[in-house]
Amino acid sequence: MSRPREFDVDQALNQSMEVFWDKGYKATSFEDLTNKTKVKKQSLYGVFKDKRTLFLRALALYRAQNQEMLEALASGEGTPTEILESIKSKSLCSSNEGSHRGCLMVNTALEFGISDQEVTDEVEKMFGDVQMMLEEVIRKGQELNEITTRFTSQALAEHLANTLRGVRILEKTGAPAERIESVLNTAFGLVHN
Repeated sequence: MSRPREFDVDQALNQSMEVFWDKGYKATSFEDLTNKTKVKKQSLYGVFKDKRTLFLRALALYRAQNQEMLEALASGEGTPTEILESIKSKSLCSSNEGSHRGCLMVNTALEFGISDQEVTDEVEKMFGDVQMMLEEVIRKGQELNEITTRFTSQALAEHLANTLRGVRILEKTGAPAERIESVLNTAFGLVHN
């Protein structure tokens, strides 16, 4: 009979995600993970198999949490331009928290490039999810004549999604919050009618 787990798997996954977010995949050791989670290496291996599997699960968790947050913003009350303003404000809030963590997915894309297909797939899923949600909001705004129709909703969504990724790189490299705010204000301002 196997022994019951002596730790909260979801909590350990969340804590591991934080370590990967702070340090990146390659710089994270199993000692870093066990120190943060207070779970023995054998126990982590027992559930997650290896560091790479744990990392992939952490990426999936990060994507799910971000998707949930964006869906909450997108389905909230308000006009499409107000929803876009909320998304912009949320992006600005994270860059004003004094952290230079950036975005786990952007950091991962920069660390891995296209060297690991499963990691690339997870990154692309998140980037695609964000763009689809933006495109839906923009399309509604175009129908209400709040958002410019000079470009397609897809092109505008690509523009804003790329800006959101770009400001995470600025954040990671320590750019001042005023610069990030200026970039966001310009990008989001260009989509309005």
